[in-house]
Amino acid sequence: MSTMGDGYSLIIAEDHTLLREGLKSLLQSVPHLVVAGEASDGQMVVELCDKHRPDLVLMDISMPRMDGVQATRLIKKKHPEMRVLVLTVHGAGEYVYAALAAGADGYVLKDASNDEFILAVESVLGGKIYLSPGVSDEVVKGYLNDARGQSVSSSWETLTPREQEIFQLVAEGYKNREIAEMLVVSVKTVEKHRSNLMQKLGVHSAAELRALALERGIILRMRSDA
Repeated sequence: MSTMGDGYSLIIAEDHTLLREGLKSLLQSVPHLVVAGEASDGQMVVELCDKHRPDLVLMDISMPRMDGVQATRLIKKKHPEMRVLVLTVHGAGEYVYAALAAGADGYVLKDASNDEFILAVESVLGGKIYLSPGVSDEVVKGYLNDARGQSVSSSWETLTPREQEIFQLVAEGYKNREIAEMLVVSVKTVEKHRSNLMQKLGVHSAAELRALALERGIILRMRSDA
């Protein structure tokens, strides 16, 4: 982590220039917050995190090249100590679930007041989970639906953490060789996990697997080249 003295370093990931500049100005008005970098797409923010090792990443969801959910998952895999606060217009439950499942530490909507936004930043930097009041009801409803068996079937619970990881990558449209490179394992290992998880979930093709992932909110959309 790159904590600067008594301050904290942040990276802003937002593809709209005016909003990014506004966030930067607001953050820099707080004495102990330092903006170490800015990214206009998901791939760029992952690279900046590798370079600067910030304390906190402000993450938009809808960005080019790589969306914020996927970027969050990759950042958390490489730098689990790094905090990620999602800042987005999307308040629907499936977006919240996807972000939290990817490892996000907080979720705040872009219509939040400046005071709420700074509170969210401070809370996440302090090790707490922050959810905008506007999304809390959606999350509660989702948990109630899960308890009734409407969202997540028991078969998902039988998957190992590695199988869950490969499930998401396959659903996002990655090929076995790409997954092997990302996870630093052999293609045969990926194939074995893929076969096991599909058998456990009762699906017989990548298309069925993607449909299942979309239904459960595990992914928001598939890659455009998938």
